[in-house]
Amino acid sequence: MEDNFEKLNLLLEQELCEFVDIPDGFTGQTESGELRLIYLMNDAVESFLVLKNARMTGNYVRDYEGEFEGSLEKADRDLCEAEYILVVHQGRNVFTVFFEDILLETHLYNYGELGHFWVKGYENLRVMEYQIAILRDKYEYLGEEYCTEQERKLAMLRDFPPLNYLFYPAVPEKYIVPVDNPWEVTAEALAVMQELATEAGDEKMGKMLRRYEINPDMSNARKIAGMLCKRSHLPVVTLLGEKIREAASVYPDRDFGRKQNKYLHELMKKAERRKEELEAENVQTLIYREEPFIYDCDSISFQVYLMIVRKGIWKQKIMVEKM
Repeated sequence: MEDNFEKLNLLLEQELCEFVDIPDGFTGQTESGELRLIYLMNDAVESFLVLKNARMTGNYVRDYEGEFEGSLEKADRDLCEAEYILVVHQGRNVFTVFFEDILLETHLYNYGELGHFWVKGYENLRVMEYQIAILRDKYEYLGEEYCTEQERKLAMLRDFPPLNYLFYPAVPEKYIVPVDNPWEVTAEALAVMQELATEAGDEKMGKMLRRYEINPDMSNARKIAGMLCKRSHLPVVTLLGEKIREAASVYPDRDFGRKQNKYLHELMKKAERRKEELEAENVQTLIYREEPFIYDCDSISFQVYLMIVRKGIWKQKIMVEKM
C-alpha cells in the first residue's frame, strides 16, 4: 500500500488528478464508495488508483487546465473517520477527498499491433519508437513485475538515441515530453541492439554499434540513425518489430463488446485481404490499428492501417494505406 501512496504523490507532483466517471461539479460519495483516479493510460496499460470508502467535498472540475496544487496527508482519527485526506487546488477551486485505503487497479493489453501515424516518413521506425516509449512507461510507472523478461530488455531501447524521439519521433514536436540526457546511450540498450544485429546477420551494423559503444557521441548516433532507414539494414528493423509484437502478444486485446468487436473484426478482415494481395507480390506488409481506451468506451472509434514496406534503391520506402 505504501507504494500506492508514492504513486499518488507522483501524480500530484506532475500536477495530474483526473478521476474516472466523475462529472463536473461532483461532490459527495459514489454508489460504490470508490473513486478511481487515472494513474497510467496508454495502448499497453490502463491503470487506476482506487480510493476506497471515499467521499468528496467541494466541486471537482473535469478537464481543468491551469494552476494546480495537491497534497496528501494522514488524518487525525480523533477528528476525522477517514484515514487519509487528499486536498486539491484547481486555481481558486478547492476539493477534498477523504478515504480509508488506496489500491492499484491495472489492465494490461496487447500493444504490438497498435500504431499511430501522426508524423509522415519512416513510419516503421516511428511506430517502434512509440511502442518502446509506452513499454518503458509501463516499466517505470508500474515496475518490472508488470513486464515479461523480453519486455524488460526491449524497454531499455528507450535509452538508444538513434531510435528514440531525437530522430524518429512518433508525435509532432509540440507533444514531445523531453527526458533528461536524451543523447546518453546505456550499456543495456547497446546490448539489445547488438543482439538484434547478430541475429539478423548484419555485420556492418554490429561493427558500427561497437564503435558507438567506444565513442557514444552525437556523430555516431546520427550515423546509426541513418543506417536504420537504409535498405541494407531492413532485416534488423524488421526483426525488432517482430520482437515487439511477440513480447506484446502475451496480453489480451481490448474487449469493446460484441457489436464493436464485430465491426473491428470486419475492418481487420478487409486489411488481411489487402495484405495477402501485397504479399503475393513479395511486398512486406504490416497491419496496425488505432483504438480507444476501455474506460472511455462511450466514444469508440477504430482505424485500421496497412503499413507497406518496400525496398528502395538506397532507403526503405514506407507507404500507409487506411482501410
